[in-house]
Amino acid sequence: MARLQLANARALAQYEGREVVTTDWLEVTQERINKFAAAISDFNWIHVDVERAKRDAPFHAPIAHGFLTMSLLSLLLESAVAFEQRGMGLNYGMNRVRFTSPVPSGSKMRGKFTLIKLEDIGGGVQLTWNVTVELEGASKPCLVAEWLTRRYDK
Repeated sequence: MARLQLANARALAQYEGREVVTTDWLEVTQERINKFAAAISDFNWIHVDVERAKRDAPFHAPIAHGFLTMSLLSLLLESAVAFEQRGMGLNYGMNRVRFTSPVPSGSKMRGKFTLIKLEDIGGGVQLTWNVTVELEGASKPCLVAEWLTRRYDK
């Protein structure tokens, strides 16, 4: 997929109410899961004990933390949209988020980003996104969310 190249975040206004991008697939490796577990000190066996998860877990593999899946939203969006005039960007919060399906280690995910609303916040814009994260080959998404980001002018 080619990256969507825009002059700045305000140029997203033309996409308000529409899907902006569907990202490329991103593999969720066991190494990434282990590093996330270390970063947040959550070493539940369902995430980090590969042999036990293969044997005892209902998915026969370790699964990613839900918060890892959510944390990857920034990477997914940044991989698909670029701004020529790039100011500071911030995560502003979530209006809602649901982890609707597990993400097994080694699976691939991609994000679909629809811009619900673009608001001027003085010195920048606030973007409200509907996000669906899909798993390759799965019948339902692994995450659905309404995500708020802010982009400030350079």
